[in-house]
Amino acid sequence: MSSARPVVRVIGYCIALAFALCSALFVAAELNPQKMQAVMQSRYGSDGVALLGAWNRMLDSSRSLDNREKITQVNDFFNRHIRYTDDVTLWQKSDYWATPLETMGVRAGDCEDFTIAKYMSLLELGIPTEQLRLIYVRAQIGGAQSKRFQAHMVLGYYSSADAEPLILDNLISRIEPASKRPDLRPVFSFNSEGLWVGNSAQSQADPTARLSRWRDLLARVREEGF
Repeated sequence: MSSARPVVRVIGYCIALAFALCSALFVAAELNPQKMQAVMQSRYGSDGVALLGAWNRMLDSSRSLDNREKITQVNDFFNRHIRYTDDVTLWQKSDYWATPLETMGVRAGDCEDFTIAKYMSLLELGIPTEQLRLIYVRAQIGGAQSKRFQAHMVLGYYSSADAEPLILDNLISRIEPASKRPDLRPVFSFNSEGLWVGNSAQSQADPTARLSRWRDLLARVREEGF
């Protein structure tokens, strides 16, 4: 899961540019707490508002911390308050990317929802985009000898451009360096600055299919007050 060069093919550059343009809209925006609270109240009631308040307090108390402490606070918050539930059960869709507000509102989400919520929270805390990547992996289930793998997403934090990433995962609450997670095999990763292909087949999680979901997600995030 070491840092890889961005895809050099034309399609890779096009996808990376599209991610950058979409994400720039989010990064440039500021939180609108009043709007977020109003949306949360209308959709999810007092329970949703309570968790949104806890999230805001976590952000406020974390702003003065160093980056390592910030990622710990954010990782712990979502792993503690959100339960894993698949998209079909939650949203009656085979693959749905929930906004952080939706995830907190239902207090549940799949691996992508955990990762998105952590990613956007850390951006809000001022961690630069280039230090974060959403990473699609094949996760080995059942131990080192198991031949069973499933699609999974985690968040990678890079302290520098050539650093080994630290992995924020909903399956394991401890934040570990990638070298300590041999159960994860990278497929591809992305942030608002580019797209990187890992060692596995790109067809395991087609980036072009994910782009439309990313655009839709960011549009919904903006509507909710991010």
